[in-house]
Formats: sequence, C-alpha cells, structure tokens
Amino acid sequence: MRPNPPPSIQPLSPDFETPHFRQALSRFATGVTVITTFAPGAQKGDSASSSFVGITASSFNSVSLTPPLVLWSLGHRASSLPLFHAGTHYVVNVLAADQLDLCNRFAYGKGDRFADTAYTLGQAGLPILKGALAWFECHNRSRHEEGDHVIFVGEVERCGFIDGSAPLVYQGGQFSTTTPLPHPLP
Repeated sequence: MRPNPPPSIQPLSPDFETPHFRQALSRFATGVTVITTFAPGAQKGDSASSSFVGITASSFNSVSLTPPLVLWSLGHRASSLPLFHAGTHYVVNVLAADQLDLCNRFAYGKGDRFADTAYTLGQAGLPILKGALAWFECHNRSRHEEGDHVIFVGEVERCGFIDGSAPLVYQGGQFSTTTPLPHPLP
C-alpha cells in the first residue's frame, strides 16, 4: 500500500475534457447488474411488485472477501438515490446475455418495472431476478459521496449463482457477451 502523498503535493487538474474521459472509460468492458430495493412505504416480505424499485448499473465491483464486501455507485441526479441511500438492504443481480430486455426495462422503463418481471424473494424480502447469473443480498453497510456519485458498499449476507449462461457485457457503448479464449490462464 502506498503512503499518502505529502500535504504540499496537490493533485493536478485534468488535461482533458469530460467527453474524452467518458470515451476512455467506455473502453473498459464491464458486467451489467440490476439492483433492487424496497420502494417507499413497502413492508419487508411484501410481494406486490409495486413495493420495489430497481435500477440498471454497470458500476459493480468486489471490494473484500473477508468480510464479503461489494460496491456500486449511483449518480446524484438519479431519482432512486434517496431510496437506496435510506434503505438497509439491496440485491445486486448480475445479468445474463439473454437478459438485455431486463437491462433496458430497469434503465429506461416507465411505470412498474417489476410487473412483467420474473423474480423470487430473497431472505431480506427483496427481488432476485430469475435467470440472473449471480445475486448478492447485501446490507447497506456504508455510503461515500465522491464527485457526482454516491458509492454504496454492501456487506454480502447471502449470494448465489447459476452455471451455463454467458454474461451480459457493456463496452464501447454496446452490449455484447464473452467468448472464452482458446487457452486458459496458467
């Protein structure tokens, strides 16, 4: 671990514009998730689809194995930010390649996004999407304001996965999936 720089050394201003930075970031391939939590007034264990809120996010990452921690981020302008900020739990659902319709529904859909969505309820009473490659039921451990986003750190209480499906991947402004290379890593 690197020590922090001396206080006299200040970070330099970026020598690029925001669109250039966005284009550079788009070269990084990432998985796609749908993150679910309770909607306002919902009660734990309520199975009515209108009791939930969900969003599409590609900012998911692992943090620690012990304790099991994951992170994701949400922009300050997102209408669902207060719900995720106040909630005690959420589920991160990792989407499979055949779930592009779910990705779009939770990214751009209007109305009740869960009305025609197949899901089961996890132990915290939140939706686990049918067909998701993996899911992580998380306690909302901490939130960190950074730049124009809030970083959520979740402590994983339960998780699961399925085999045999390819992941949905987002890279360069397009959705795709993975193709294994002919030689495994050493």
